[in-house]
Amino acid sequence: MEVITIMVAEDIELIREDLIEELSSQAEFKVIGGAATGKEIIDLVTSNPPDIVLMDIEMEELHSGIRATEQITSMNLPTRIIYLTAHETREIVLTAMATGAVDYIVKGGDYAEIYRHIHAVMAGQPLMKGVASNIILEEYQRLKKNEHDLVYFINNISTLTISEREIIALLLQGLKVSQIAKTRSVEVVTVKTQITSILRKFGETRTKEVVRIIRELKLEHLF
Repeated sequence: MEVITIMVAEDIELIREDLIEELSSQAEFKVIGGAATGKEIIDLVTSNPPDIVLMDIEMEELHSGIRATEQITSMNLPTRIIYLTAHETREIVLTAMATGAVDYIVKGGDYAEIYRHIHAVMAGQPLMKGVASNIILEEYQRLKKNEHDLVYFINNISTLTISEREIIALLLQGLKVSQIAKTRSVEVVTVKTQITSILRKFGETRTKEVVRIIRELKLEHLF
């Protein structure tokens, strides 16, 4: 049986020692280091890279584990990092998983759950689930939707006339129909007709939605 080498980064000594003791009780694991700060775990991994690091996020500072993970993954070592943390907010999860870590465990489960995650990571099949998994999936779906919206809008922008582009630019400035008519020296009915054409091309019913989507997709510079 091949033994999996592990390091534990956890700033609370009691929790760190307890976790190290539990891991060491399993024949398939060998704990080769424990750290209380981000700097300590970086130094330990640099000098003797383990197979797995169980990384707390908040140690000496709120994002110490995240910064340590960024530095460790940039070294291109064979070490794989699993976050083991109490944090499960959307911002923290997305920031943490953008560092190159392979799994995310929210504290509170039993040790058997941690063992399953370690074995799954070593097999190349991380188990990430629960809150963290849902957040990652939601973000992926949001990005895919935005990607679709971006392509859709850019394609539709190409069908706009010069006048329609100018009207959208004025809508982005917050002008009302009457103000747009005055600025362009045309009748209000002319502006309304052009706005109707714009809405039809974008598949929307309100100019506020067109403006919102353009801003959300950061396309203001096209007008």
